[in-house]
Amino acid sequence: MSQEKLFVERQFLGRDMTWISVRMTLALFCFIVYYLNVDHLPSRQLFFIVGSCIIVVSIVMMYLVHYKTDVVNNNVVLSGLWSTRLVKIDLSSIVNVEKKPYSTYVFNNPVYNLHKNGKIRFYSGGKDAVWLTDRDGLVYIIGTHRQEELYNAIQKAKS
Repeated sequence: MSQEKLFVERQFLGRDMTWISVRMTLALFCFIVYYLNVDHLPSRQLFFIVGSCIIVVSIVMMYLVHYKTDVVNNNVVLSGLWSTRLVKIDLSSIVNVEKKPYSTYVFNNPVYNLHKNGKIRFYSGGKDAVWLTDRDGLVYIIGTHRQEELYNAIQKAKS
């Protein structure tokens, strides 16, 4: 049995546009306060350092892989950061595959293997997701930037 990968996607931790804009707004605020605070030198320097650190951390986060999604043979394999467990979803137990939005909220926190209310969530960024329902009624929500490709790969692996 070969390990042909039908789909591979890496989700990066810092590339969600809403959280990038939040971090850049905070950095901009720090630089504006740095510019306006000419009288008190120590606090002025602190605002410059904090603003610079926010930008550096944002750049580093853009290259941190949050999780990787692989569709291999009859499985969906999700591997996360350093100490996270490998999640392997057997597609033979999946009864329903749907293309839906991940959430109706504007801001969504990145999550990996979050169990809540009978749903297991995997999300780093974007608005789209593939919802998998197994025989026991457990729902896997896999956030993706390439929803159509992931959906087609899962359908191909199931057949």
